[in-house]
Amino acid sequence: MDKIFKLKENNTTVKNEIIGGVTTFLAMAYILAVNPGILADAGMSQQAVFAATAVSAAFATMIMAFFANYPVVLASGMGLNAYFAYSVVPQLAQQGIKNPWHVALTAILAEGIIFILLSFVKFRETLVNKVPANLKLGISSGIGLFIVIVGLKGANIIVADPANLTGFGDIGSPQVVLAIIGIVLIAALWHYKVKGAILIGIVVTWLLGIVAELTGWYHVDAAAGVYSVIPNFDGYNLFAPIQAMSTETFFRFDFGYVIENPINFAVVVFAFLFLDLFDTVGTLIGVAQECDMLDENGNLPRVGRALMADAVGTVAGAVMGTSTVTSYVESTTGVAAGGRTGLTALVSALLFLLSLAFYPVFLAIPSFATAPALVFVGLLMVKNITKMDFEKDMADTLGGFVAIIMMPFTSSIATGIMFGIILWVLLKIIMGKIKEIHPIMWVSFALFALRIVTMILHIAS
Repeated sequence: MDKIFKLKENNTTVKNEIIGGVTTFLAMAYILAVNPGILADAGMSQQAVFAATAVSAAFATMIMAFFANYPVVLASGMGLNAYFAYSVVPQLAQQGIKNPWHVALTAILAEGIIFILLSFVKFRETLVNKVPANLKLGISSGIGLFIVIVGLKGANIIVADPANLTGFGDIGSPQVVLAIIGIVLIAALWHYKVKGAILIGIVVTWLLGIVAELTGWYHVDAAAGVYSVIPNFDGYNLFAPIQAMSTETFFRFDFGYVIENPINFAVVVFAFLFLDLFDTVGTLIGVAQECDMLDENGNLPRVGRALMADAVGTVAGAVMGTSTVTSYVESTTGVAAGGRTGLTALVSALLFLLSLAFYPVFLAIPSFATAPALVFVGLLMVKNITKMDFEKDMADTLGGFVAIIMMPFTSSIATGIMFGIILWVLLKIIMGKIKEIHPIMWVSFALFALRIVTMILHIAS
């Protein structure tokens, strides 16, 4: 172990690494319940997505463990899965695409391949550095609000309202009551620094839901989309999730759409690239700071290997049938518990594989139980707005602000990114600050401007 992971060099022990790995897994195991639910809304098999989520997380994390030797765990990213299910797939469905999630998986495959190529050079780091800070923070905050709305809708806390677009749900319904209890519980556990606060919040809310069903308060009505929250082990098959993945989501790509709609496809891929880029690099730097791995110049050693693990994981996830695989900021919980090397990541990876045996439990967790997790993850992302500078430069101010408001109000993360960048470039031109526009921002501007033109032509036709 010491030869592989350099435990002595990193001042750690096998015990500390195991504790760190278990802690990280508990902090982010909620993704096994949340991701299948979100991608099921895109028309995918919940059981197949569960398997793809667990296996791709284990695969990518093992690469991180052995290739980069970092205590960083990867899995299908929050925000990225929401963009997949609630932005890309509905837009493709409106175009008449029969299986839109096939196209979305193809875009993720392309994103991963591009990232693999970019990981051989320092382009990813350069791109992150050249995008204005306010835009980065605005995009992150906007995604947070978007995720919050997804969670609130899943618990029926907000519902459609013909007069005001949205309204408050039935305060007496078990879904609303239990979701609110879950939100309060996670917040309280977080305040007291309880490890695995988000996962505990989901589990307790779900257990209360089981009690509500057994007592008759929560009524099962499959026709209305209200399903039993009690795990069903009838006909239990240990390999059922893997079998479902192999037949329903494995290598389900649509390359025909790419050939027929290259511009639309490029925009989707670019949005995935943009989102994953900041998420991965920001997470790696955050974890490195937590365990004091940055060098004297503030750089992260072996960062290229860590980014490669992320890129390969994304390709593997797309092949298996899940949204973009990325590094998780919850890895800092394992670091705080003593994890310092790839052994921590390896332990978490093995636990993801072990979770496959408990698929009836994870798949029985309802959306009102995962809603508190979505709301709280959204809160953690929205906090980035406090780091934004609203005084220095109007282009930075408006660009970041538009990214924030357009995502939740248009139900599209890509739209928020698109208008944030377009308005930033236009204002820089108007303000006579063309020299401040980096070539990568010109490329982004041109791509999104072309996308708007295609949208207008589509509407006109």
